[in-house]
Amino acid sequence: MSVVTSPAEAVQDDGEPEGEASPLVHTVLRPMLVLASLGAAAIHFAFAPVHLEENQVHGLFFLVIAWLQVGWAFAVSRRPSRLTFRLGIVLNLSILGVWLMSRTVGINGEVEPFGWPDSIAAALEAFIVIGSFRPLINRLPRTQVPDLSRGLALGASAIAVAVAVSATMLPSLSGHSAAGGHHHGAAGEETADGHVHSDPGTAVAVAPFDPAKTVDLSGVPGVTAKEQADAEAIVAKTLDGLPQWSDQKVAEAAGFHSIGDSYTGTEHLINESYMDDDVIFDPDKPESLVYDVKDGKKTLAAAMYMLKRGTPLAEAPKTGGKLMQWHVHNNLCYNAQGKVAGLTNPDGTCPPPLVLPEETPMIHVWIRPNECGPFAALEGIGAGAIPEGETRLCDHVHSG
Repeated sequence: MSVVTSPAEAVQDDGEPEGEASPLVHTVLRPMLVLASLGAAAIHFAFAPVHLEENQVHGLFFLVIAWLQVGWAFAVSRRPSRLTFRLGIVLNLSILGVWLMSRTVGINGEVEPFGWPDSIAAALEAFIVIGSFRPLINRLPRTQVPDLSRGLALGASAIAVAVAVSATMLPSLSGHSAAGGHHHGAAGEETADGHVHSDPGTAVAVAPFDPAKTVDLSGVPGVTAKEQADAEAIVAKTLDGLPQWSDQKVAEAAGFHSIGDSYTGTEHLINESYMDDDVIFDPDKPESLVYDVKDGKKTLAAAMYMLKRGTPLAEAPKTGGKLMQWHVHNNLCYNAQGKVAGLTNPDGTCPPPLVLPEETPMIHVWIRPNECGPFAALEGIGAGAIPEGETRLCDHVHSG
């Protein structure tokens, strides 16, 4: 990369000489602008793959602006014209505008939090805008810069940019997830079987689900900041409100009744009066309660929130993204007393007089540690079915 250092080689406008420019422009400011643009591009390149996984448009946006910033840095390192600096201002002001919008009013209805990576990239872009402002350039002193001072300034700038950009890659500073902006953190790896595993050989911080601690569901790839926050809120609300049903007699007095599946090691109680209302994710009105009966005691283990009976599985809300998974029980046959009394025939029907109830999407929220995380699905015998094309959710990043 060649940076012009002679004061006689002035900043040009479309190839036309402008006259003698300040040595500071050639020897200090231009190299610093190149460093800033390359640093911002490096951040965008680093987080583009994660955004491509979440949303191709977001990922392509990151790649396009990263390459534009690289191209602009190359142009500035040669013999830039006034147009070059103007384009730098327009490009980086546009990026800053998108970033501010995503952090204030939101994009597609989603407001992202400020984070270390996006703030560093924004600071570098703001420096480019200020440093490319022509009236400011014209006001720079027209004095020679000693080689030592120039070297120290550029060396310090290079180190500062390198340290700042490197810091954005650290999970402890980068945050964990976002979409539409710069900020995105490291996450566990998702295996071919669809299970999410942490890799002890990386810097990913595994956050086992502990009901006694603050809910932290960070670290799963492909989960946006809003999806993570929504999932954490559901778990926190359930942890706070569900224990009111710890005594099964209290639940039965409120209208819950067992479906007779305690022989499986877990027992489900349902409340029909809560099944057809418009309320979901409410621990005061849970459609179903799950009790662990393996040790001879009945210990409340989870809520099983359900949509209205007959709701197609495809219409289940996308709340929580990849952290949460809805399922249906399409293979359980019930008797006239509302108890599970068998499984369906190979053709999907129930042997008379047993009946197959309407398929109803449901989702677990566990208030006890679970090896597949707080939203573990398809538990136990007759576990049910998940949306076509999905694999069973087993979140080992937040296993208990």
